[in-house]
Amino acid sequence: MRKFLLPSLIIIAASLLLIRIFYLQVINDTFKLKSENNAIKIKYDYPERGYIYDRNGKLLVANQASYDIMVIPRELKNIDTLEFCGLLKITKEDYIKKIAKAKVYSPRLPSVFLAQLNKSEFAAFQEKIRKFEGFYFQKRSLRDYEVDFGANVFGGITEVNEKIIEKNKYYKSGDLIGKQGVEQSYEEILRGIKGVKYFQKDKYNREIGSYKNGKFDTIAVQGEDITLSLDAEIQKYGEQLMINKRGGIVAIEPKSGEILALVTAPSYDPSILVGRERSKNYTLLYHDSIAKPLYDRGLLAEYPPGSPFKILTGLIGLQEGVIDEQTSFMCHHGFSYARGRFMKCHGFGPHSLNNGIYNSCNTYFAQVYMRTINKYTKPANAVDIWSKHVRSFGLGSFMGYDLPTGKRGNVPDSKTYKKIYPNGGWRSTTIVSNSIGQGEVLMTPIQLANMMATVANEGYYYTPHIIKKIKGGTIDPKFTEKHETTIDRRFYKPVIQGLFDVYNMGTARSLRVEGIDICGKTGTAENYAKIDGKRVKLEDHSIFVAFAPKDNPKIAIAVMVENGGFGATIAGPIASLMIEKYLRKKISRVDLETRVLNISLRDRYAKLGGMSEASAIETTPKMDNAVIKNAVNAAIKAATKTTTAATIKNTENTTKVDLTSQN
Repeated sequence: MRKFLLPSLIIIAASLLLIRIFYLQVINDTFKLKSENNAIKIKYDYPERGYIYDRNGKLLVANQASYDIMVIPRELKNIDTLEFCGLLKITKEDYIKKIAKAKVYSPRLPSVFLAQLNKSEFAAFQEKIRKFEGFYFQKRSLRDYEVDFGANVFGGITEVNEKIIEKNKYYKSGDLIGKQGVEQSYEEILRGIKGVKYFQKDKYNREIGSYKNGKFDTIAVQGEDITLSLDAEIQKYGEQLMINKRGGIVAIEPKSGEILALVTAPSYDPSILVGRERSKNYTLLYHDSIAKPLYDRGLLAEYPPGSPFKILTGLIGLQEGVIDEQTSFMCHHGFSYARGRFMKCHGFGPHSLNNGIYNSCNTYFAQVYMRTINKYTKPANAVDIWSKHVRSFGLGSFMGYDLPTGKRGNVPDSKTYKKIYPNGGWRSTTIVSNSIGQGEVLMTPIQLANMMATVANEGYYYTPHIIKKIKGGTIDPKFTEKHETTIDRRFYKPVIQGLFDVYNMGTARSLRVEGIDICGKTGTAENYAKIDGKRVKLEDHSIFVAFAPKDNPKIAIAVMVENGGFGATIAGPIASLMIEKYLRKKISRVDLETRVLNISLRDRYAKLGGMSEASAIETTPKMDNAVIKNAVNAAIKAATKTTTAATIKNTENTTKVDLTSQN
């Protein structure tokens, strides 16, 4: 019996192997399709991406026809390269490089030779494509921007790289993918599903019909449309107000967390990153390392929040029971908080919560902060409790919004100060600058706006988000989850009254808009940079936060203007104008509007190394090709220069010996 065992096993194994081979080669054709089968040609049918609308139904981003020239290197025969290059307006060197790249990808499979030709560029080539064996064209759609603003919100689409292809098998060489903004965040919804068609070829490499009568063909499925929470009118208006300035504006609807405006300045027209000129224009923007038009300041820029942070100092003081509404402190244009330490203030006389807020008294809030820390025996425990209160407003974290970029800011705790002071010895007086939004506290504009939305809601917020509706789908449920702060609701009303009085009798009284009850807070944050290794004080940042109306708020906003000076000078007027534009759709404070539109901070930025010529792209109106070409040439020239300004780096503010007034 044993002598038959081995032959039997061999026969059984051989039979199973033959059956499997028969199945794969005769019955199941899928492996034929997946292999580089020379007898089968694959063509992809690319769907249109989903359209993008604003909250009011205004079309923001649509599609336009485009054509890719595809190549199969193995099929190239007798190409007249001079004629070919002349039709496509490329050099012979470019031709050689592109063919070499295609061969590396695969000599048998199609790859993109030249992407994103428009109709006029493609027309001449189409007439003679039959002369160039091995080449064919593939129709697809590119983005068509219906507006010339919101580039940072939309993001863009770009060709996939090898890393993406390796990570996600859906993508093939030459495919496009969303990058930055909502194009990246909602890529799988917007892109749709590619269609695939298989064609049989004869021994002469000619198409003889569809493979297996189209059994394996699939139809392209168009991407789903999305509606953003963005209000196109105030987004556009915000970008106009920020021309010749740097900074960010973020506006949020408090009751929903929907982002109404997300402005970064300088910005650019999104249409310049579409088509064959995309690479050249992107290089221009990328190499502008001074103005940084690709840097979304609304989400990425971390600033000391300045006086708006006093709102939290007051709320935490009330919650911790170290003050009440009537508690007052005497201010003599500042106060001495330790030997040789004096905090300056423009205030004078007794200050309680209300006039402490509307006069922005440093002395009052420094005293409140010190009482909060001194309440506990150990400063480390006190700072951790204080930090927990601050973080409950969504600060010191990425917040979880639906845009692919961001920074967490900084909310210090005991670990922070153990690193700074490894030998101990720190106490409330050492870190008192936190009380007025200086010190180690850092916030992004979207965090500031969310903080104000939370105050407007009297203690809760929804995670900020840019999506409002997805056609045929639902938005992430986390955006409808309410987040409660650690501060009791009853403590918000007196603080809100103080913010209302900022407009009535305080630092923003000149910014009032008749008929709109606005609650706000000015801020002026000290600004330092390292230049050639030395710490140098620069022009202060102008900050303003607000919400309106006072009762049943519909908009909360944060405005940050780099090197803008006092909060009421530039940031404040911008906030008032944006609020009125959103609530009334028109502007009554024409005086404020004219002032802001005429303000240019280019001279101030020039002292830091200049707003380079590259930032000519910043302008809001769409530019013609000649303007773009000139800007590109100027930018490339500017990028090659080495200047002292190139060494400038932003630095975090640390506790200061002599703290100036924060208006």
